[in-house]
Amino acid sequence: MLNQYETVFIATPVLSEAQIKEAVEKFRELITGNNGELLHEEHWGLKKLAYPIQKKSTGFYHLFEFKADPAFINKLETEFRRDERVIRFQTVKLEKYAAEYSEKRRNKVNAKKEKEN
Repeated sequence: MLNQYETVFIATPVLSEAQIKEAVEKFRELITGNNGELLHEEHWGLKKLAYPIQKKSTGFYHLFEFKADPAFINKLETEFRRDERVIRFQTVKLEKYAAEYSEKRRNKVNAKKEKEN
């Protein structure tokens, strides 16, 4: 059975645009390559951190919303820990009400993007 998850990770601010894209692509392929279904993805860009992490006060935020087998989460988090470009990450399992809210938020974001185009 696939559960729905949301992962936000923060990449170090010293990376170039190409390095950020490479890191995001690595985790995207990890999710889809392990029978995960990527539902939504957002790049929030460079944001100020609430407190310094590894002497850095900013970081690149990225969100993945996906469905995956519960056993895969340990593998994903191990990869986050091993990747020196990632300074923080958090994965949460979405229960049914959070999943419904997330879907409404996704639809709102997609409608806004379509309206801009």
